[in-house]
Amino acid sequence: MERAIAEHRRAGQVQCDAHALSDAVLVASELTTNAILHGGGVTDFRVDVVGPGVRVSVSDRSDALPVTAPPVDEQGRRRVGGRGWPIVCRLARDVRVLDLPTGGKRITVVVPLS
Repeated sequence: MERAIAEHRRAGQVQCDAHALSDAVLVASELTTNAILHGGGVTDFRVDVVGPGVRVSVSDRSDALPVTAPPVDEQGRRRVGGRGWPIVCRLARDVRVLDLPTGGKRITVVVPLS
C-alpha cells in the first residue's frame, strides 16, 4: 500500500502526510485482522489510490456483519478487543459492506490522504 501511495505522490497525483498514511495502514490492518479473527480468513485484498484517498477492500468467508462490542462484558469487566470496527468507521469514509455472490462479504472503505 505504501508503495502505491508513494508512486502517486512522486507523480504529483496525490498529497499525503505521515498521519494520513498511518491512518490508511491502520485501517487496512484492522480490516485484515478482523477478517482473520472473525471472518474465516482473508479471501481478497485490494488497495487503490482514488483521488485524494486510498480505497481498501478486504473480503472474507463470513456473511456476518461487523459489530461494535461494548468495552465491558456483562459482569463489568473490561473486554479485550472490540475496538477495530469503531476505529475503521472513525478514520474511513464511504464504508461499504457487500455480500458476495459466492458467500462471504467484502468491506470497502476510503481513507482520506490529506
